[in-house]
Amino acid sequence: MSNMMYVTPEQLMKDRAEFAQKGIARGRSLIVAMYDAGVLLVAENPSASLYKLSEIYDRIGFAAVGKYNEFDRLREAGIRWADSTGFTYSREDVDARALANYYAQYLGHTFTEGQKPLEVEVLVAQLGNNVRPTKIYRIAYEGTITDEPQFAVLGGDAEAIKNRFTVTVPESASLQDVLRGAVSAIAGPERSIPTSDLEVAILEDRGKRRTFVRLSDADVEALLA
Repeated sequence: MSNMMYVTPEQLMKDRAEFAQKGIARGRSLIVAMYDAGVLLVAENPSASLYKLSEIYDRIGFAAVGKYNEFDRLREAGIRWADSTGFTYSREDVDARALANYYAQYLGHTFTEGQKPLEVEVLVAQLGNNVRPTKIYRIAYEGTITDEPQFAVLGGDAEAIKNRFTVTVPESASLQDVLRGAVSAIAGPERSIPTSDLEVAILEDRGKRRTFVRLSDADVEALLA
């Protein structure tokens, strides 16, 4: 009869956390930040077919780093949750805080009970209106929710990027200023990122129900010029 190796719960959680963090750190970074008329989502993403930024609902955007197949499942699950909630109750009942709680429960359960934790970090952004404020929620791999006051950085080297972005972009800046600051912070002082390697989207009220807009390379070049 073989003896099973015993691992303490503390060591097991530590090993799971290190595993998830390594996978997330390999991902290219992204920034989600408020500007004077909405919310900017910008990611370094050289892939032309795999999106890291997406629309979840009328005024809600999604961003993630880590393993694409894992966070894309979360994106699809969030869309289904939002559609079901809006259909069952009303569209106004779909908000980012409830969606963040939904993601947190799933990630937390997978972290503690699953065969392996998800190697992802997720961010949910909500464009405010006369009922709800503009919000940015960050959901970590183990299910922790952080209410980010002005901006959030996900992915590898997040702390250094956060520091660079903080010193270059004032609060309530224009879209152009925030985009320039975000791209500069992600790139760092020793390199530049071509427009083709950027994925950029905004949440902005344009008098329509849906507020998510994906910017083209030409739009991004004009803003960065």
